[in-house]
Amino acid sequence: MRPNFENTAIAFELKSDPQLNRAYFLFKMISMAPLVRIGTAITNFAIKMRLPVEGLIRATVFDHFCGGVNEEDCLPIIDNMYGNGVCSILDYSAEGKEVDNQLDFAMEKTLEILDFVKEKDAMPFAVFKPTGFGRFKLYEKVSEGAKLTEKEEAEWGRIVNRFDKVCQKAHKLDVALLIDAEESWMQDAADDLVLDMMRKYNKEKAVVFNTFQMYRWDRMGYIVKLYKMAEEEGFKIGAKVVRGAYMEKENERAEDKGYQSPICENKRLTDENFDAAIDYMMERLERFTIFAGTHNEKSTLRLVDLMEKSNISSNDERIWFSQLFGMSDHITYNLAAHGYNSVKYVPYGPVRDVMPYLIRRAEENTSVAGQTSRELTLITKERKRRKLKG
Repeated sequence: MRPNFENTAIAFELKSDPQLNRAYFLFKMISMAPLVRIGTAITNFAIKMRLPVEGLIRATVFDHFCGGVNEEDCLPIIDNMYGNGVCSILDYSAEGKEVDNQLDFAMEKTLEILDFVKEKDAMPFAVFKPTGFGRFKLYEKVSEGAKLTEKEEAEWGRIVNRFDKVCQKAHKLDVALLIDAEESWMQDAADDLVLDMMRKYNKEKAVVFNTFQMYRWDRMGYIVKLYKMAEEEGFKIGAKVVRGAYMEKENERAEDKGYQSPICENKRLTDENFDAAIDYMMERLERFTIFAGTHNEKSTLRLVDLMEKSNISSNDERIWFSQLFGMSDHITYNLAAHGYNSVKYVPYGPVRDVMPYLIRRAEENTSVAGQTSRELTLITKERKRRKLKG
């Protein structure tokens, strides 16, 4: 039976009345684009000046979109969600670190989480960002095919070693590992690294997952090429399929530097590209494991229908659905209620370090047509339902 995304009783069962009211307030604020721009500027200034704003941030936007400042903070949330059939992915979301001791710390944090995941059924995946393990500018230089200095060669070697150490442990523990995608001008270097890890550790099953941002018109071609390599060389493909998170930045850079934007011309083409990727993978499930990271109801139901049409059970380990913590609960929890593999990305980390992530969430909700209004409509519906229920 198809999940009903209008069922707000299931969607918000875990939210108390105060939490529901806070969610309403936040999305109401986020729906006002000028307010988001002003709020972002003020927040960035306050953090830069080390003003005491962490308590306010923690009590509002942080607690809605993040699990906590450390793993222990997140445990009650993880257990709570798992009680309703929803798994979690702990995502250490501190960004913009560039020196070796900070990059090594991010690697050690990922290694710790792999141990954590191995012991906890509620957490089927671990995750990291390529720029958590290496300097953005170096990925960019490698992606351009530029000659590296001797010092940079050594630095790149350390990035490769971080990737390999984490992927090797994931393989040893039999824990799936998602590697996020980032900006297009550094992504080729990351793609090549992830491909090497897949060749090495995905021989029996998909352990290492790459992320494909389908708002890029070139990604479908890359997926087809990757499949051919996997067929010839005998490895599996872990595929996290998303629309993408850096649209404004991508378009602005392309315009500034005078090259064709890698982003699809409009949302319709992005949606078609996303669905085409899912179709392609669904026809080749002997090679792919699909992780559909989407807040789009149509794409979600389309994949549900494809599974039913192909007689694939709702809990088939080759297909996962995911949404971000604090968003689209109506999709996640209603899928879980129907037995589908549903998982929430749960970001965590020190408040100041997680701010770039939180700002991106606010900006994304503002720019994606209909996302915030949909959240508000459903929250309003649930508040009314509870009021009538007494």
